[in-house]
Amino acid sequence: MAFKHLSSEERHYIKIELKNGTSQNKIAQKLGRDQSSLSRELGRNKGLRGYRHQQAHRMAQQRHQEKTKAVKLTDDIKRRIANDIRADLSPEQVAGRLKKEGVIELHHETIYQYIADDKRKGGTLYKHLRHQKKTYRKRYGSAHNRTGIPNRVGIE
Repeated sequence: MAFKHLSSEERHYIKIELKNGTSQNKIAQKLGRDQSSLSRELGRNKGLRGYRHQQAHRMAQQRHQEKTKAVKLTDDIKRRIANDIRADLSPEQVAGRLKKEGVIELHHETIYQYIADDKRKGGTLYKHLRHQKKTYRKRYGSAHNRTGIPNRVGIE
């Protein structure tokens, strides 16, 4: 079961039920949530004037926006990728070199996406790719490769 954030409506329901004197356990059961989730919600989002649903929702959104995100492509890594691409290495070779040197483990598709983003911003990294006429298209996992021979007659 995947974790799902509380919605604004659920927070409003919590506020009403708390005002009516309903216990945290009963509110959690009615919402289909764990009691500890509700307890954490109240602990994090209670203000000086008690639990207010709009304030709680704003505080939760602000916490979500401010939390640190795992970023693999730092400026240093981007610089290194750009230098290797300008040296006419393929994204697969760049990914392999970065892994072999123990810098970072990246998928070559991440490097292709970085190059495409650079092109959209007016950069010229894409000109150093070996195939410039057709845009890159990953070939694994697509349905047309798995269909086999068309109009095949079985040997059975």
